[in-house]
Amino acid sequence: MRDYEEVTAFLGEWGPFQRLIFFLLSASIIPNGFNGMSVVFLAGTPEHHCRVPDTANLSSAWRNHSIPLLLQDNRQVPHSCRRYRLATIANFSSLGLEPVRDVDLEQLEQESCLDGWEFSQDVYLSTIVTEWNLVCEDDWKTPLTASLFFVGVLIGSFVSGQLSDRFGRKNILFATMAVQTGFSFLQIFSMNWEMFTVLFVIVGMGQISNYVVAFILGTEILGKSIRIIFSTLGVCTFFAVGYMVLPLFAYFIRDWRMLLLALTVPGVLCIPLWWFIPESPRWLISQRRFKEAEDIIQRAAKMNNIVAPAVIFDPAELQELNSLKQEKAYILDLFRTWNIAVITIMSLLLWMLTSVGYFGLSLNVPNLHGDAYLNCFLSALIEVPAYIAAWLLLRTLPRRYIIAGVLFWGGGVLLLIQLVPADYYFVSIGLVMLGKFGVTSAFSMLYVFTAELYPTMVRNMAVGITSMASRVGSIIAPYFVYLGAYNRVLPYILMGSLTVLIGIVTLFFPESFGEALPETLEQMQKVKGSCFIFRFRSWRKSRNSIEREENPKVLITAF
Repeated sequence: MRDYEEVTAFLGEWGPFQRLIFFLLSASIIPNGFNGMSVVFLAGTPEHHCRVPDTANLSSAWRNHSIPLLLQDNRQVPHSCRRYRLATIANFSSLGLEPVRDVDLEQLEQESCLDGWEFSQDVYLSTIVTEWNLVCEDDWKTPLTASLFFVGVLIGSFVSGQLSDRFGRKNILFATMAVQTGFSFLQIFSMNWEMFTVLFVIVGMGQISNYVVAFILGTEILGKSIRIIFSTLGVCTFFAVGYMVLPLFAYFIRDWRMLLLALTVPGVLCIPLWWFIPESPRWLISQRRFKEAEDIIQRAAKMNNIVAPAVIFDPAELQELNSLKQEKAYILDLFRTWNIAVITIMSLLLWMLTSVGYFGLSLNVPNLHGDAYLNCFLSALIEVPAYIAAWLLLRTLPRRYIIAGVLFWGGGVLLLIQLVPADYYFVSIGLVMLGKFGVTSAFSMLYVFTAELYPTMVRNMAVGITSMASRVGSIIAPYFVYLGAYNRVLPYILMGSLTVLIGIVTLFFPESFGEALPETLEQMQKVKGSCFIFRFRSWRKSRNSIEREENPKVLITAF
């Protein structure tokens, strides 16, 4: 009995068919890049202050002094949410008193922005913040908008795999593209913030589902050697390309409704891909649709100028393969023993805190000094060398050391930002980008590392539950950004500290580089890359039992 890889080996690894699938599926990820980060510009908060109505009977001097000043980053700026009591200063104006000279402004009573706000249009013409006044008492709605998008991502990650298993990879890929594009278009007609956020949740569901299904389809069609490049460089790099496109669109289109309209166009352009991207032959075989699977392989062979065998899939052989029963796995198996439970808990923390760092740095771009559009472009651009570096490191070096190393790098430079004077903002921006490089490199390695740690029977479940932990991290990341309104460097101190902390935890993982993938939970228990685990067990066992039960290779690894 042969497996699928052996049956289709005659196609080769990198022919015209594989190249077409590689680039088309990667290109389908581009809309995910700008939809995933569009909230940076859709919910941008421009400088603002209380509106003083034109009907107010104020002299020009009192109108210019109607907003209190506060100290921010060693400079005085108008208060965003308070003004002097309008009736009081109108009375002083009618009496001919002058501000500062005749009246001590610090003693005046203040009030909230009863007549709304005036928003600067230097950066944005309009956003959902200016549309629905999501400032001051309602400023909590801005981070919640981003969090609810990532709630949709969490829900989508639940259902996307199950839907593609039931209805097929290709069908769900294009259905979720339609959901992402269609509901983004509907957001243009939002009447209020509540309508916008409900639609945004659905866009998030489509965004992650499209990403996951494209990832699955590519890994099932492409061969072993190309599969690794596709899952690291292909998918991730094209996501970064979409992320880079976002600030270019936003720079020229500064109205949020028109920006959303422009961002739906690439999704519409993906429609012709339906006629070029095939269904997964592996999925068709699992559904006993052998003829359709064989037709796809025949077309692939023709495109690669290879003569295919007369009979590619032997139904009897494949039915025997599909009839093999696999041992059922449950989520509690990830906590079956002390060793596995520790690895699982550390994995959950690693994914969640790395996600906080990645999305926190990405969403905090508008709060950096300088041009928001250029900073966003640089934040996206730095991801490309980060993905390339991750791919090169994964090929040659031990996993836990390289992941811990880039986390130390990313967290360390973020902690340095607090030492940079506020006037040296170019240095601060450079440190933020270097931190983003380290965190992005670590994030892109986690799929490979987690898949190598767990045995076959629970591998998909382990990757699924840990990636869900990363969604939880992305949901809370906007609130790290929100803290920047109170202290400019506080988000970097928190993200940097957590990143360094999880880098230290990473050193306690078992090492998977150069090891055969475990097939059973018992094999996983024998992987001891951490001195901590080894010493704990040594305390419980006698010297004779260690010599009898442990093999020399494990002892050397632990040492």
